[in-house]
Amino acid sequence: MAIELYNKDGHVCLMFTHLGDEDGEAVQANQFLVVDQQQGAVIDPGGNVAYNELLLTIGRYFPPSKLTEILASHADPDIIASLDRWMTSTQATLYISRLWERFAPHFCKPGKTVGRIIGIPDPGMRIPLGRSEIVALPAHFMHSEGNFQFWDPVSRILFSGDLGVSIGTSSDASKTITSLAPHLARMEAFHRRYMVSQKVLKLWANMARTLPIQMIVPQHGAPLAGAAVKEFIDWIETLPCGVDHLTQANYTVPA
Repeated sequence: MAIELYNKDGHVCLMFTHLGDEDGEAVQANQFLVVDQQQGAVIDPGGNVAYNELLLTIGRYFPPSKLTEILASHADPDIIASLDRWMTSTQATLYISRLWERFAPHFCKPGKTVGRIIGIPDPGMRIPLGRSEIVALPAHFMHSEGNFQFWDPVSRILFSGDLGVSIGTSSDASKTITSLAPHLARMEAFHRRYMVSQKVLKLWANMARTLPIQMIVPQHGAPLAGAAVKEFIDWIETLPCGVDHLTQANYTVPA
């Protein structure tokens, strides 16, 4: 089942939360489809545990053969381990950081990605989609060295990758959060470990405040909307994390 995040004047944003994690063995992950004027982009399509059901579910809303872009925030297996199968079932082009464009083919059979990967430069880029575009925003070191978020200027949704993640079930992920404080228990430990430093988070927050963001939708867990958007930006920019916590005790030879 798809969750409709936006649907107006031929522009549609869908979220898929219930694919491939039923037994709890794999971390819950969201996948996304953005459609404008019969052109479609899938964002962070996931690993092989999600592929079959995602392809079938997308087909209820949009012909997968007409997908023009696969947008990958970074190169983790829960993002694009299914790339080989998407390269077979569609003619779409993969957009991924230039840091990962020569690593991504390792997910595929030899030759399958030739001419079908565009490396996103560090400052980001604008990717045409129908009458509009998807903006690849720099999100480096949150948590990957080459990392991007994808902002849709029509819906004003920020597909934020691993920033804004909350840990829980598919059912939890389907419930939009409008007040951040009760939700922090599902978020804080993840961000303290997976984000690299408070400096990076502050720089990101400064950038985010320049955009009209209606919703922040992470790759794991629930979307943030309403007051929770500003509350998250304010919270995350002051969060010590990653290397901020490290001391020599973290780098000792095991007993």
